[in-house]
This record gives sequence, C-alpha cells and structure tokens, in this order.
Amino acid sequence: MAKACVIALVSLAIYTSSSFNFAYATGAAESNKFKVVGHVYCDTCRVEFETKISQPISGAVVKLECRNRTDGALTFQSPEITTTQSGDYSIDVEGDFQDSDCDVTLVKSPRPDCSDLTEDWRKARVVITSLDGVSGDIRFANSLGFKKKEALPECKKVLTELGYYELQDELGQEVVS
Repeated sequence: MAKACVIALVSLAIYTSSSFNFAYATGAAESNKFKVVGHVYCDTCRVEFETKISQPISGAVVKLECRNRTDGALTFQSPEITTTQSGDYSIDVEGDFQDSDCDVTLVKSPRPDCSDLTEDWRKARVVITSLDGVSGDIRFANSLGFKKKEALPECKKVLTELGYYELQDELGQEVVS
C-alpha cells in the first residue's frame, strides 16, 4: 500500500511539473511581442560617439532587419520608422528571432549638415527573443548617429574635458582652460 502511495505521489508530481512547463511554453509563445527603442543623434564632433554637444535628430529614419544566422535569409523587416522631436524611436516586433541577428540601421537624415553615415556604428544589434533570460518586452538599441559635415569649434574643448589628453599638445592651453 505504501509503495502504491509513493508511486501515485511521484506520478502526480511529474504530471504537475509537465503541466507547468506546457503552460509556460504556451504563455511564452503568446507573449512574443517586443518593442525596440533607441535614439538617433547628430555627431557634432565627428568622433562616432555622443558628447554633451551632440544633438538629437528629429525626423531621422531607421529600420530593423533580422537575418538568419545560418543562411543570411531575411526573417523580419520593419517599416521605416521616423524619430520623434527628441530623436527617439520605437519599433514594434512580433515573433521570436532567437536564430537571427537583428540590427537597427540608419536610413536617412533630414539634416543636410548632419547626414554623413558613421561606418563603424551604423547598426545597433538587438536580441529579440524571450529565451535569452531578459524579462519584459522592451529591447534597447545603442544610440546611432549621423556625423556633421564639419566638427563644431567647441569640440576641441569638449574632447579635452573627456580626457582626450593627446589632443592637448595640438590644441594649446587656451582650449583646455
């Protein structure tokens, strides 16, 4: 009799555990809606990162593309998204792209004085899956920037303040002070 109770208890535990796993997997499949958010700025110093004198770009256009890691096939492509007044954007994504590399890319800038693409930082990689240990549905992309045609004069001082001391000899003490 005791063996029968133990077997029944073990069977019940396995059944309950399987039910929870099934419910979790079903719930995860239904919640594969993500929001990719990011920011586009004008790189006023042409240094390929944001400084305190970088400016947000309103009306810049970005898009999100996901490609299969094995064969490079396109698995998702968003419509072109325009940034807000503050240079921010939000892209809605439905689906799980665990086997894809997803990148937000710059498409165009509305500013003729700040429209040079930054080669190295032109894409922002985003992981779009619920199976990566990240909770929630918001995915943050690194900021992307267009470079200004010519760096602003105050860039020398800003970069020196940031610790680019190698510029100090070239700039002179008047810029550092």
